[in-house]
Amino acid sequence: MDIPFTGDALTQARLLGINDENFRTIESRYPVSLSVKSGVVHVSGPDSEPVRLAGHLIRELISAAEKGHEIHTDDIRAAMDAQAEGHELNLSALYSEIICTTSRGKPIRAKTPGQRSYIKAIRDNFILFATGPAGTGKTYLAVCEAVSMLKAGKVNRVVLVRPAVEAGESLGYLPGDLREKVEPYVRPLYDAFYDLLSPEKFLRYADKGVIEIVPLAYMRGRTLNESFIILDEAQNTTPRQMKMFLTRLGFGSKAVVTGDITQVDLPGSSPSGLKSVREILGGIKGIGFIDLTHADVVRHEIVQKIVQAYSRYEEENKL
Repeated sequence: MDIPFTGDALTQARLLGINDENFRTIESRYPVSLSVKSGVVHVSGPDSEPVRLAGHLIRELISAAEKGHEIHTDDIRAAMDAQAEGHELNLSALYSEIICTTSRGKPIRAKTPGQRSYIKAIRDNFILFATGPAGTGKTYLAVCEAVSMLKAGKVNRVVLVRPAVEAGESLGYLPGDLREKVEPYVRPLYDAFYDLLSPEKFLRYADKGVIEIVPLAYMRGRTLNESFIILDEAQNTTPRQMKMFLTRLGFGSKAVVTGDITQVDLPGSSPSGLKSVREILGGIKGIGFIDLTHADVVRHEIVQKIVQAYSRYEEENKL
């Protein structure tokens, strides 16, 4: 299979990657051989289906490279995983849709079709429930969208909520003021905000109440208007806590509820409110549900393999 492209040196450099690492990544997944000569990518192999898949991916990469986008091996692995899951590839759209920028000016984009659907679902619903394994961007992308809406003046504040159950301690017995008590539980959210706003700007927003850190237990009795609310680690909420949280939503507000239902840390036999919420609220207009998968994991490649290995082990052992 021969696939022509513009052939200029910059496009070819983006397409191949450093030391041809992009092509080597494709060859490590598909039983194909890739080569470039005179503005044409040649794809060959013993079987037609891998050649077809690799060729389709190459066309998408060429389109992105010709538009000036830098292509990384993580993007290629995510694209190959998306193909394996049966998703339609449109890498140019993924590269061109910027959610927000970091404090250093780096653009943040969805890296997989699943992440792109996640961002769209956030924008299309008042309340969105997002489940999936570690590394799929559930929390980080929700924070990105929150920052984007805050900067655009679409909300007046961002409220970060998390159940404090992992340590097995009562907040009242922990040292410090409320923020200091809650900080260990919302550290992943802090890390995302530090990346997007810089630590100094984040702390200024927190001091002014523009960004608020709230333990789930302290949400009772509140009504939040013009706010972007993120409930993280929602698998560790009880059904009663979930109901309490969802009824805090006020006018002009949006809520994103994230969690991994395979990592429930509730004590004893307490049921998870995240597991039952789809059955209770499914079908209500303005409430959405999205399930991210291992194909959306965009952390280090080894994290993807760990998630897959645990999934296989738990399925084999009926855990």
